Amino acid sequence: MSKWSVIFCEHAEAEFCELPADVQSKLTRTMFLFKVHGPAALMMPLARPVDGKLWELRASGRDGIARCLYVLDTGRALVILRAFMKKTQKTPQAEIKLAWARWEVSR
Repeated sequence: MSKWSVIFCEHAEAEFCELPADVQSKLTRTMFLFKVHGPAALMMPLARPVDGKLWELRASGRDGIARCLYVLDTGRALVILRAFMKKTQKTPQAEIKLAWARWEVSR
């Protein structure tokens, strides 16, 4: 049994399912590594901090670059708040605000 879990907030799972299959596969592998090894498995290039306690899982595929914005919850869980295909170099501020809003609602 794994010590860590991955949880999707209400809309994030549907967003994740809309990502291209190759990107989904890479992100799923990263989530598996997290479940087995915990936060220590999430270093560059797999993850990076975005805004305070908000981090992003990173993956790229044939159709572009995808990100999953997440926070680590005290219950030993990675909570995915937003999944999207990135179109700019920097993570858009609107995506960060949406992730924080979802975190506030899900708490």
